[in-house]
Amino acid sequence: MIIDKIALVLAIIGGLNWGSIGIFGFDFVAFAFGGQTSAFSRVIYTLVGLAAIWCISLLFRDRDAVDETT
Repeated sequence: MIIDKIALVLAIIGGLNWGSIGIFGFDFVAFAFGGQTSAFSRVIYTLVGLAAIWCISLLFRDRDAVDETT
């Protein structure tokens, strides 16, 4: 499903951002979009969080059912 791929990409972007914060102390989203409290950064953070919640459903899906549709 396309929404699964979009959610996975957003979750990966969020994970990479958190990795850069942990390793380098650098928040790429805040840097690129005007700081942590800017409206656009908050939208990005929210989308990444919602994508991560959506990705939880991937853990509980029947793998055979997913393979049949592709």
